[in-house]
Amino acid sequence: MIIRTMISPGRELLVTMTEEEYQDLIDARDAETAMRAIAAGTLQTLSDDDVDAYLAATTPLAFWRKHRGFTQTDLAQLAGVSQPYLAQLESGQREGSVSVRQRLVRWLGVGVDDLLPDEAAV
Repeated sequence: MIIRTMISPGRELLVTMTEEEYQDLIDARDAETAMRAIAAGTLQTLSDDDVDAYLAATTPLAFWRKHRGFTQTDLAQLAGVSQPYLAQLESGQREGSVSVRQRLVRWLGVGVDDLLPDEAAV
């Protein structure tokens, strides 16, 4: 990494770097934050078997529902939707409204991004 400095018109010392170098710093910061959260027990991790189940699931919603131990009927009732509607969400046939997704994430204990298909989360 080559660090370049310069003085701004306001006499402030500035450091410049490439976008790639900047992204590497951001990634390192995020990794350190995640490792501290894991060590503190505030960030959930998944086992290898859980990762395999996640990758095999039709949608992230289907994985998280099963992972949390809910039946479709139970989660649908908690989220205020019908079981057939939840089944359509899990199969990817429907997307669901923002309010429905908010209720689902609350009961599943995950973030909204965790329910998005991988293609949508990128």
